[in-house]
Amino acid sequence: MNSPKKEAGFTILEILIAISILAFGLLAVATMQTASIKGNSQAISITEGITLAQDKIEELIGLDYNHPDLSDTDGDGTNQDANDNGIDDNDEPTVTGANFGLDDTVDGVGTVIADNWTTSGRYTVYWNVAVNEPINNVKSIRVIVQWPERLVTKRASIDFMKADII
Repeated sequence: MNSPKKEAGFTILEILIAISILAFGLLAVATMQTASIKGNSQAISITEGITLAQDKIEELIGLDYNHPDLSDTDGDGTNQDANDNGIDDNDEPTVTGANFGLDDTVDGVGTVIADNWTTSGRYTVYWNVAVNEPINNVKSIRVIVQWPERLVTKRASIDFMKADII
């Protein structure tokens, strides 16, 4: 009698285990890719926002000191430091417009309260001016860029000072 030959190969159980391990590894890679794509999307938005702020600063730097775009249109950043201590006289937690009005964007009902603003796609660029702060003949200017991202408003800001050079 001939004895049956023992065939060398994989059993169904071994194949199922190998496929399970492969599927688990592919799922981990897919999860990592999704997180990477989200991170890259956020980085692109931040980079675009900061670039818009830098572009606006370059534009404002090139303007004359008395240009209308460098005006404190609502007066909340001018003559707000009567005792000349460098702190906004309205700098109280309950007072809107503290910090020389440099943080203004929109109020609670969506009305723009910034000194100036413009839009660029999904980005809104605000800029606020405080005249003679921190010293005379200097304007403190804050450029704020806001954009929506995943149901949240993101924000980036850059400050600079412009002196009245004679």
